[in-house]
Amino acid sequence: MTNYKQIEHLITQKPKVRLAAHRRTLKRFNPKVFIDRAIEISTFASLLMTGFAGVGAMASWGLEIIELNTNAKIIISSWYYHKNACLGGMLVGFSAFLGSSILRASLSISRDNFHK
Repeated sequence: MTNYKQIEHLITQKPKVRLAAHRRTLKRFNPKVFIDRAIEISTFASLLMTGFAGVGAMASWGLEIIELNTNAKIIISSWYYHKNACLGGMLVGFSAFLGSSILRASLSISRDNFHK
């Protein structure tokens, strides 16, 4: 008959052969994931640019109105140029948003094979 301590020692003893359980797997480059992430980032960046440029355009427009109402001698205001620059930035940002969303939609349609 075996002793209880011997059985407990056998149960709690670590195995001598260790498998590579913590092997680090190598991630492969997936171009589909890369393209999806790039389109997402450009979409969010263009939306942020459009929003911030819109706020800048509204502020410049308000300051232009204030400046024109306070001094009647000034015909060309400096805020006019800031407003136009912000409106141009809004246009560029919004067109980038539309372009990236159209590109994303066309890629998802081509992956779903709806055209067959």
